[in-house]
Amino acid sequence: TQDEKLRERFDGKPEMLINYLNAVAQDVREILAGLGFRSLHEVIGRTDLLKQHIIIDHPKANTVDLSGILARRDYERDQRLRVWHRNDKPDKPLDDIVLQDVKDAIRDKTHVTRSYKIRNINRSVGTKLSGEIAFLYGDKGLPENTIQLSFHGSAGQSFGAFLVQGIRLHLTGEANDYVGKGMSGGEIVVTPSHNEESSAQEVIAGNTVLYGATGGALFASGRAGERFCVRNSGALAVVEGVGDHGCEYMTGGTVVVLGPTGRNFGAGMTGGTAYVLDVLGDFEKKCNRDLVTLQRIETHEDTKFLQSLIHRHLEATNSNRAQEVLSKWSSFGMMFWKVAPKRRTGEVHPEKRYVVGGQQVGGYLENAFSGLKP
Repeated sequence: TQDEKLRERFDGKPEMLINYLNAVAQDVREILAGLGFRSLHEVIGRTDLLKQHIIIDHPKANTVDLSGILARRDYERDQRLRVWHRNDKPDKPLDDIVLQDVKDAIRDKTHVTRSYKIRNINRSVGTKLSGEIAFLYGDKGLPENTIQLSFHGSAGQSFGAFLVQGIRLHLTGEANDYVGKGMSGGEIVVTPSHNEESSAQEVIAGNTVLYGATGGALFASGRAGERFCVRNSGALAVVEGVGDHGCEYMTGGTVVVLGPTGRNFGAGMTGGTAYVLDVLGDFEKKCNRDLVTLQRIETHEDTKFLQSLIHRHLEATNSNRAQEVLSKWSSFGMMFWKVAPKRRTGEVHPEKRYVVGGQQVGGYLENAFSGLKP
């Protein structure tokens, strides 16, 4: 309603909202009167007015014990209103601690290695660090792997978001949604807290990983959630399984999936290349063919390129899955699908490789990378 153009579309009047809120207030007054009170201040903190509702024919719900929540405490009125200073003040953000620890390495461009424990309350770890580097050095960032950080535990949302060149994050554990969101450089490695054969079957990263990424690399020794690499436009990613809508609206970059995918893979994908290992033989039914084509890995160039990416994944994660695929290539190689956008006027040949940001990529629109040499 602050925009005149949008306000023109609104048929209501301010008086309608006033009437609605007056009606809500009247209902509250009637409920309070029915309880014998005159104001909300008189009932705040009165847990003795509440009782747990028993749900008929739902034994599971009735096992919930709310006695701790409904317990009456003789707090003063001001305490019931919670006007005292919060008693659960959060700790110093982990990113602030990291930034303080590596400030000299940022200034002098010297190599540094640090290790930290991480919890799911630690969100956007690496983002403030990337912002400081971008402020000082712009898009160029720092030399490769100048800052190497290891984390152990469960990372909160947006781990490594907007990561820049020069940072390498290695997480041992698992991560929440939006890993590498908007990443423009650097490297993220996610490995399980153990190295068992079943690790490739585990979900190790959440949804919307590498959303809008423009560069950098991600290696995850396990599965990711839904919308993996949505709107990816330049990052390299190797993962061992993804959920629904993988590579949705992808415009660039290279993705390798060493395991199953969900439905609707490649929907709206107009650039980049994906390689999918289809052991179960059902990927054709799960791929959205509106804008992409499928073909087997037949050329020597494609084979060597794909093997090199899987080898990088093995080196970074020590993945049992990657080791198995490489050691049994005669069997697994024929199970890969190459997913690429349909040819249009102005596109480069999908077999050509281009070097962008120091990485080989393929299948891009020519007008987006004009002047680059294969």
